[in-house]
Amino acid sequence: MDTSNTQQVLVAIGTRKGLFLATGSGVDWEVTGPHHAMTDVYAVAIDTRRATPRLLVGITSEHWGPSVAVSDDLGRTWTEPDHAPVAFPTDTGAALARVWQLAPGPVDEPDVVYAGVEPSALFRSEDGGLTYEFVRGLWDHPHREHWMPGFGGQAVHSVLPHPREAGRVTVAMSTGGVYVTEDGGRSFGASNQGISAYFMPDPYPEFGQCVHKIAQHPDRPERFFAQNHHGVYRSDDGARTWQSIADGLPSDFGFPMVVHPHKPDTIYTFPLVADAMRFPPDGRCRVYRSDDAGATWRALTEGLPSEGYWSAVMRDALCVDNAQTAGVYFGTRCGEVYASRDEGEHWTRVAAHLPDVFSVRAAVI
Repeated sequence: MDTSNTQQVLVAIGTRKGLFLATGSGVDWEVTGPHHAMTDVYAVAIDTRRATPRLLVGITSEHWGPSVAVSDDLGRTWTEPDHAPVAFPTDTGAALARVWQLAPGPVDEPDVVYAGVEPSALFRSEDGGLTYEFVRGLWDHPHREHWMPGFGGQAVHSVLPHPREAGRVTVAMSTGGVYVTEDGGRSFGASNQGISAYFMPDPYPEFGQCVHKIAQHPDRPERFFAQNHHGVYRSDDGARTWQSIADGLPSDFGFPMVVHPHKPDTIYTFPLVADAMRFPPDGRCRVYRSDDAGATWRALTEGLPSEGYWSAVMRDALCVDNAQTAGVYFGTRCGEVYASRDEGEHWTRVAAHLPDVFSVRAAVI
């Protein structure tokens, strides 16, 4: 294992029963928590645009409902407003079910944070994630009445602000597909050409695809990658058209899709046996990496369970950190979290016996 990557990393782990925080440099990890115990934590972000990273957590309490909590001291204390920071306008007739995604904006907009929510909608914050304004353009799209819930709900789960073009944001939802705004949210267009919806009469519709996750590299923002409900795809034209890159994977079904922080052609996913099964093929825990934008794939297994592993990795439970030699992290539905400090070549276990893991984010601190 590459021991030169000894920077301290914070790993934020969102689970069905609260948030856990792990700090370490590769082998030995200290885990604290649960923070916000007995809440669903579907969304976690570590905003590294400020001197001290800000943690943002989308929490859902069965008693108090959904909210967003913020910490500016790495989880020692938390701020949660008395009023709902994310709330639908009364004229929509909608109520917030949960926050699925918290996404810091571009570096040159250090106070902008986006929230993707259920039911499918987008919110924007201009105060670092403390309060949010409704993005009306997506909600008013004529396709909205036809968006249907996937197995996990109807939610905007991927939000990707363009790193250089102000006003351009790409989102993805289940079930609806990929949509892009180029005017700051006043209007959105569907961007699903080439992505299959095999369960529909027209298998290549304008919208209605069950996209599970999309990823974009900040240095090559015209390139996107997508993990679909059956299908793995790449776009080289800003999400306008997509082509399959599933050849070489043991299954084209899965949930996460992650791009390396410094290598635009390097991506990671975690394949599952499709549909009713939803466990790793052959019961083997394997992260797959491509170093050529999906032309070929390689299983990364060193240090991971080799057999009898039947737990899945959800759409936001695989991530990379911002180290030069990137760390890769994932959590499973059986409450295990694994880390690789050498881009997936070797793995160590960070935590075990946690609740069901929904989201994982990591950053050098």
